[in-house]
Amino acid sequence: MTVSDMLTANNRKVVREIDLESLERGRTHELWLHLIDDPLGNPVYIPVIVARGIDDGKTLGLTAAVHGNELNGIPVIQKLMREIDSSKLRGNIIAVPVVNVPSFARKKRRFIDNVDLNHIMPGNKKGNVSSVYAYRFFHKVIKNIDYLLDLHTASFGRINSYYIRADMRHKVTARLAKLQNAQIIVHNPPADGTLRGAASALNIPAITLEVGNPNLFQKGMIKNSLIGVYNALNYLGFLDGKVEKAPNPAVLCSSSYWIYTDTGGILTVLPEYAQILKKGEKIAVIKDIFGKVNKEYFAPENGVVIGKSVSPVNQTGGRILHLGLLKNI
Repeated sequence: MTVSDMLTANNRKVVREIDLESLERGRTHELWLHLIDDPLGNPVYIPVIVARGIDDGKTLGLTAAVHGNELNGIPVIQKLMREIDSSKLRGNIIAVPVVNVPSFARKKRRFIDNVDLNHIMPGNKKGNVSSVYAYRFFHKVIKNIDYLLDLHTASFGRINSYYIRADMRHKVTARLAKLQNAQIIVHNPPADGTLRGAASALNIPAITLEVGNPNLFQKGMIKNSLIGVYNALNYLGFLDGKVEKAPNPAVLCSSSYWIYTDTGGILTVLPEYAQILKKGEKIAVIKDIFGKVNKEYFAPENGVVIGKSVSPVNQTGGRILHLGLLKNI
């Protein structure tokens, strides 16, 4: 590990690479990883927390805020890494509470060139601004891990249930998904460009945790997600604790899709998230600016509401709700 002799203002080490062997066992280390430089030539760091176990073992990766306005994963990581006793840990945990630092600072979802980082993983060494950032993050962090839990939330103008996206054909990945005690699990083979997909291409079991809503902290969602992460650590053998079962099993979906409007106006989405829908049930109403009903929308098939739009301002092609299909996986 190349370590700068300089310490940041808050006395944490600056590093250019993560070298687990150079970190003292039985301790939790807080680091600044130098990823890129800004236009003034100043370094841009991402925060990395490493719990180094006493005993050898695998490495679990935890990531949050790949989108700069998706915040619930940050306190999940903070609480976990504060509570973990590294002297009782087998293996290691590498946690990044904020992946997309430039966008986090701007309270924006996308990177500074208006690109979605979760569509371009694992990036490009010789690419543009966002591609290089993605490449360096992926190769400096993700290549060090054996499992990945990637924490997200809904985007702006929408709200989510606590749900998991995972490839349920993969035994370990499916088990990790079920251990999260989420409301809903969606069978979703990893797509090209996502962090989960890029990790899976390296045979790293990876799941995406959609932990509620953007731009805020939700205590209940954070608590439930933290329990799920501990369950994963216990199941994988990092810790000796017991798996905590959910009071209600997750609703399993074989697939999902968004339902969109085909006209503009003031949108009201009627069902709550996690609500079971029957085919033909009314799901939304659009009124014109004078308050007259323009159109009503109905569920095209049975399903569950994974997430929904909460923004009344709707143009043609706006999102209504994210429908999960209740079929056997």
